[in-house]
Amino acid sequence: MKSRYHSIPRNLFDALASGGGGPEAIGALAAAEYSKHALLLRGVLAAAQAAGATQARFAGIGWEVLTEVERRDRGVAAWVTRYPAVAAWAVDTLRGPGTDGGPPKAARLAAVAAAAAVRCGIDAEVPVLPVAGTVSLPSLGVARVDADSAVISSRPGSAEIRWAHGRVEIPPGGHQDAPGWRGVRDCQAGGLEVVIDDLDPFRMPSVDGLAPRLTSGEALNWQRVLRRGWQVLTAVHPAVAAEVAATISVIVPLSNSVHGHLSSSSPDTFGAVAMSEPPDSDTCASTLTHEMQHMKLCAVLDIVRLTLPDDGRRYYAPWRDDPRPVAGLLQGAYAHVGVTEFWRRRRQNAPGAARLRADGEFALWRAGTARAIDTLLLSNRLTTAGADFVQRMSQTASSWTSEPVSAQARAFARGKAGSHLARWEQHHGRVPGPA
Repeated sequence: MKSRYHSIPRNLFDALASGGGGPEAIGALAAAEYSKHALLLRGVLAAAQAAGATQARFAGIGWEVLTEVERRDRGVAAWVTRYPAVAAWAVDTLRGPGTDGGPPKAARLAAVAAAAAVRCGIDAEVPVLPVAGTVSLPSLGVARVDADSAVISSRPGSAEIRWAHGRVEIPPGGHQDAPGWRGVRDCQAGGLEVVIDDLDPFRMPSVDGLAPRLTSGEALNWQRVLRRGWQVLTAVHPAVAAEVAATISVIVPLSNSVHGHLSSSSPDTFGAVAMSEPPDSDTCASTLTHEMQHMKLCAVLDIVRLTLPDDGRRYYAPWRDDPRPVAGLLQGAYAHVGVTEFWRRRRQNAPGAARLRADGEFALWRAGTARAIDTLLLSNRLTTAGADFVQRMSQTASSWTSEPVSAQARAFARGKAGSHLARWEQHHGRVPGPA
């Protein structure tokens, strides 16, 4: 697993700052994230070696197996190394590789390597430490294990988990359920190939409200909703659909909330989107667009700094109930550049009520995004590169201003924006500048 220095060429920086990117930009960002993951795993190995004999042993075996998988099949090694939950676990481990009363965190490197060995189909015997009666193999699934230690046995065409008084067979591909085994489910929607991960303990550790294991019926419904959302996205904005297909590999279900549809992503889980079940295909498509923007910006920020260190000041964001630091406002504004463009395009081909909704959403977020961009430009909290980036965001937002919307859409946008601002000011005080 090699890492290298990464930068963003000027033409790709400009494309990303405008809200887009394209295949070349996505490829550059994905390569940088892979290097980041490789460095994290090297850091875990070093931390394990410094933490004691148990962690060093399990992590060392894991590293050797992962290196062998990479020698045999670089694609398989890269797939597992890039799996979002692997990076989240590595980040958590590097914050503190101790045991916290349970199995050593760094020892999970052996389970990561075992997942790669099973996917590759090589001959390998990998010792692992169960956690709370389970062994989790990232990207594959979870086995119930009634022991303090176990061995993952990988062979061409077969794999199993063995311990002193039991065994669990891992089905071919790992994604089907079997006695003692629950698999991470595949989902294919046209050109979108993802897994629905409701199992891995590190699938989205920064987010509350993770859904428990979906029933078979719930999983099928999720797949139907994703397929319909994907159909809308490919029809409305094929360029974003291509970015999503190249980047998003994992959907993490959230429990339904009284606060409506929820979604989230994280810098530690590049390629994963957490969301509650979308109520309709337009919401699904706009959510994928929204989180894709966050992923691009998070990857950009791993390469170049766009904001100055937090000085404690907080700002109004038309999509949040809480005051935001400048970095958070930038994240939201960039996401809504994508969201606004989605609704702009959707209103051009949506039928009936869907068009009315798209028209209103476009009017609402066109104004809200422009306001947030203006706040960023006046904040004096952007680096030189950040000011350049946001200026290009502003050019995109300015290109929408002359587009006509219906009187109904204008009224909807004024009403929603006004009520949000009133609630915000009731709790946080007057927002500086024009209302």
